[in-house]
Amino acid sequence: MLGIIGAMDVEVDAIKALIQSPAVKTAAGLEFVSGRIENTEVCAVRCNPGKVNAALCTQLMLDLYDIEKVINLGVGCSLNENVVIKDVVVATEVCQYDFDTSAVDGVKGLIIDGKTSIAADKELSDALAKAAEKAGARVHRGVVATGDCFIASDELKRSIVEDFGAVCGEMEGGAIGQVCYINKVPFAVLRCVSDGGDSSVQIDYPTFKPIAAEQSARAIINFLKQ
Repeated sequence: MLGIIGAMDVEVDAIKALIQSPAVKTAAGLEFVSGRIENTEVCAVRCNPGKVNAALCTQLMLDLYDIEKVINLGVGCSLNENVVIKDVVVATEVCQYDFDTSAVDGVKGLIIDGKTSIAADKELSDALAKAAEKAGARVHRGVVATGDCFIASDELKRSIVEDFGAVCGEMEGGAIGQVCYINKVPFAVLRCVSDGGDSSVQIDYPTFKPIAAEQSARAIINFLKQ
């Protein structure tokens, strides 16, 4: 079964609507919807924004269902001038930019097992990138940075890029990736850019969030049809 996780209804509603003979299970206030899309068994859920919510949801999904792979979809901000609004980013790896134990070990973002990043599954990520391109998106590959802070300043953007070389920022993928890594489950993160993570975010984000969410869902749907 393929697990599909998004932080907001606008990111997962289109996926849920396509599930045939849906079965709903509620746990910890989260609604898991399982069934089939095309020839694939899927389970889709809204995790709510942030790393704790994402980690809780991912572990519950893995405990409740026979999940073979996990895809995290949704919107994100650009951290690179070549990545613009409505572009799609498929993660090569994920990091947590606000995880900081450098005061004692000198390393920022040291998550687990000596790692400052966790690699996404290459085969799954490659397939998602191709599906997004076939859906009409311009696709970038690179590090996706996760943190419990909505990125909305040039200063924060610069620090994340300097520390981790990230091209996209969001609030869940790094936590989902860590849980999948611990459970030895392949994962991928696909984000469509809704804003530049800067002072224009208050205008760009509400304007482009639904468009970006639709674009990311379209890529996943195209992937499932293949």
